[in-house]
Amino acid sequence: MDDELGRVLEGIRVVELAVWVAGPSAAGILADWGADVVKVEAPGGDPQRTIYEAMGYNADLPNPGFALDNRGKRSIALDLKSGPDREVMERLLATADVFVTNVRPDGLARLDLDHEAVLERHPSLVYGAITGYGLEGPEAWRPGYDVGAFWARAGLARDIMPKGRAPVALRMGLGDHLTGLTAVAGVCGALLARERTGKGRLVEMSLLRTGLYALSWPLVTQMNFGRLESARERTDVRTPLVNSYRAADDRWFWLIGVEADRHWPTILAAVDRPDLDDDERFATARSRRENAAALIAVLDEVFAALPLADWADRFDANGVWWAPANTPAEVLEDPQAHAAHGFVDIPAAGGETIRSVNSPVSFGAHPVPEPRPVPAVGEHTAEILSELGYSETEIADLRPS
Repeated sequence: MDDELGRVLEGIRVVELAVWVAGPSAAGILADWGADVVKVEAPGGDPQRTIYEAMGYNADLPNPGFALDNRGKRSIALDLKSGPDREVMERLLATADVFVTNVRPDGLARLDLDHEAVLERHPSLVYGAITGYGLEGPEAWRPGYDVGAFWARAGLARDIMPKGRAPVALRMGLGDHLTGLTAVAGVCGALLARERTGKGRLVEMSLLRTGLYALSWPLVTQMNFGRLESARERTDVRTPLVNSYRAADDRWFWLIGVEADRHWPTILAAVDRPDLDDDERFATARSRRENAAALIAVLDEVFAALPLADWADRFDANGVWWAPANTPAEVLEDPQAHAAHGFVDIPAAGGETIRSVNSPVSFGAHPVPEPRPVPAVGEHTAEILSELGYSETEIADLRPS
C-alpha cells in the first residue's frame, strides 16, 4: 500500500494557487506525503520559475529552489481572469479536499476565491490561507515576503544582533519554509476534524504569526518582565559553556553545556585543564557567569591548539555535548545528515536527477519515498481537464496555445 511507502496522504487532492515559496512549500510537502497536488499557474508560470533571470543572472541556470518546493505536483495553466478558465477552477475545487493559496486577500476577493466565497460553495473543503500579515487588520493587504513579515517585523532580525549592530539579511526561504510547515500541520489537523464532522474550514497562517511564535521565548520575557537582555558578541556572552569556539583548522563548533555544573567537569576532562576548577573565577556556575569573558578567553586559547577532528574525539570520549558549526558545503558532506535521510534525488529530463533536500518528516520504514518530477508550466492541463469531464474539443478550445 502507498501509505506503507510513506505516502500517507494518498487519495487526498490538493489544489494549489500559490507563487514563490511559502504556499508552494506547504503543498510540496503534501505532495511528498502522497497527495495529488494540482498546481494552478498563470500561462506564464509561477514567477519563482524565473527567479535567476529576474535577479539578472543567466536564465538557463538550473532552478533547484523551485524544484525543492514543486516536485511531485501536476501543473495546469489557467487565466483566472477568463470566464471559461474560472469555470475550470470551480470544477477543480469541487474535486479537491484542500485548497492552498498565498495570493493576497484582495486579489483572491477580485477572483471570487476568498475563503468566505469558496467555503460557501464548497463547504467540505479545507481552505489553507497563507498570508504575510493575516486576514484581518489595517495591513492585511501588505505584501509580506519572509524577510519583511517574518524576519523584520516579527522581531527576529533585531533580536539576534548585539545592541548597536545592523540587522543581518535573511537567507531566502527560511521564514517561508517554517510557515509552510505550519500550514501543513494546520491542514492535516483540519482534515482530521473533517473526518469526524464532514465539514471543511478555514486554516489561516501568516509569516508574521510564524515569526512571533519562532521568537516566542524572548517575546514572553519582554511582555512579562518589561525588558529583555540584548544579544551579545560571543566574547561577551553570559554562558561560556553554551558558546561558539574555533579550532586550530579554522573550523567552528558549539559547546552545549546547558547544565553548567553537570557539564563543566566533562569539558575540563576533554581539555585536560583540571587547574581551571581550582580557579575561584570559574569554581561555580555563578562565578563562571560573572567571569564569562575571562573564561571564554582561556577556552579560545585552549581550542586554538588542535584541529576540530581531535577535539571531536576528546569531546566524545569525555561525554561533552557539542556540535560542529557547519558551512552549507560541510552539511552536504556530513555523514549524519545523510544517515538521517536529509537529501533526495528528484527525477529530471533525460534521465538526470536534481539533488535536493528531503522534507523533514518520515513515516515508518520508508523515510524517503521516491520523489516525483517537477512539472513544466501547464504540463498536465489536458490530463486534468479530461479528469474534470471536458471533451477533447473543449480541451482544445481551453488549453493555452
